Amino acid sequence: MALGRCLSLWGLCVLLLGTVVGGQVLELRLKDGAHRCEGRVEVKHQGEWGTVDDMQWSWKDASVVCRQLGCGAAIGIPKQAYFGPGIGPIWLLHTSCEGVESTVSDCRHSNIKDYRNDSFIHDWDAGVVCSGFVRLAGGDGPCSGRVEVYSGEDWIPVSDGNFTLPTAQVICAELGCGKAVSVQGHELFRESDGQVWGEEFRCEGEEPELRVCPRVPCPGGTCHRSGAAQVVCSAYSEVRLMTNGSSQCEGQVEMNISGRWRALCASHWSLANANVVCRQLGCGVAISTPGGPHLAEGGDQISTARFHCSGAESFLWSCPVTVLGGPDCSHGNTASVICSGNQTQVLPQCNDSVSEPADSAASVVSTPYCSDSRQLRLVDGDSPCAGRVEILDQGSWGTICDDGWDLDDARVVCRQLGCGEALNATGSAHFGAGSGPIWLDDLNCTGKESHVWRCPSRGWGQHDCRHKQDAGVICSGMVTYSQVAEIGMWTFLD
Repeated sequence: MALGRCLSLWGLCVLLLGTVVGGQVLELRLKDGAHRCEGRVEVKHQGEWGTVDDMQWSWKDASVVCRQLGCGAAIGIPKQAYFGPGIGPIWLLHTSCEGVESTVSDCRHSNIKDYRNDSFIHDWDAGVVCSGFVRLAGGDGPCSGRVEVYSGEDWIPVSDGNFTLPTAQVICAELGCGKAVSVQGHELFRESDGQVWGEEFRCEGEEPELRVCPRVPCPGGTCHRSGAAQVVCSAYSEVRLMTNGSSQCEGQVEMNISGRWRALCASHWSLANANVVCRQLGCGVAISTPGGPHLAEGGDQISTARFHCSGAESFLWSCPVTVLGGPDCSHGNTASVICSGNQTQVLPQCNDSVSEPADSAASVVSTPYCSDSRQLRLVDGDSPCAGRVEILDQGSWGTICDDGWDLDDARVVCRQLGCGEALNATGSAHFGAGSGPIWLDDLNCTGKESHVWRCPSRGWGQHDCRHKQDAGVICSGMVTYSQVAEIGMWTFLD
């Protein structure tokens, strides 16, 4: 239908029409970009893809393109065939969107025909760069932070209610950030946050983009009462120990980096790093880091990334890492580890004075690295010897989940604090819900351990709990005579 208006373009009179052709919305795509949400703008007409000339191409036009494709907000409008010249027809010479339309079909534009017949060329093909449907905001970079999705008008945070690791994996892959290594919550919404996304994403982990994942409405409006989902992605996604082509609990340390297995260099490889690897693989604790050459197949398969673990991390990629100015590993001097092979996560007995060797790459160290620098306290009870159990590690106070929590576990806590006998092992956040990390879950102490973090457990930082399950204890309040010899001091706390 003609709109009764002509636009003068280089002496031509171009009739402006609505873009609904034959009652159908024009199919649209972005071609030859780094991902689906950027590239050369192309429309499909009569079964053939063609381009759009960038004459008067505007941010408003680009915004509608991004909205129609479910690609978030327009963040770039490169011109002059930035993504390469197209082939085939040049279907559109001009579009005139207001920026609020749902599809390009709602905008005015030039008559659809092949403008190559009017001497136009592909050197002026229009392009668009969109933000994408999802982003991670407020973190250390584009690959970590609060999960937000674009509504078509604004970025809106996603609730951590029923937010799963498979959903996080889809987000990390879509953003080109490798794999998800952490899913966090507990960042409470504030009234100033405005809207909260009203759906839960139920990804299986194999979807190409978050927007195609199944969704369900938040039950009973619980999205607004939960916290914001937070995700940490990493190019470092898996680790293994390889010996003669098989993966087990000893061998050369290899890591999957951006989809490719690479050996790690032995320079600066420590027993603390090795302990993290053994724990992560369910292989107990590190016994040694044998030195000497371990030849990888091809020097280009050796990564010079250097990890600086404390020994308490749950995953190797949770450790600080440096990649610039790495050592020369051209001679195949790769890191290796021998683990104890125990499947139970028990920290070895050690002295606080144990230190890592200056050159662990060239020596065999049999004394396991561990640390008793953690601290223990009881919080929100009516005395210093009753309350919610909290552990300080890596600068953060965290709690213990009540799964399997019993008097044997409580006895270790009371003894460690010099608080006498355990009278009660409380669960279900009896002393109130804590905040921060949940350090331990499925604790299974014998009652004789010197430190609660030396008891068998699911693993440091590994849990499937919320703070409504925080564990607590009630101790008798003072050291008994039978305990004096055991802990080597007199302590009265009540």
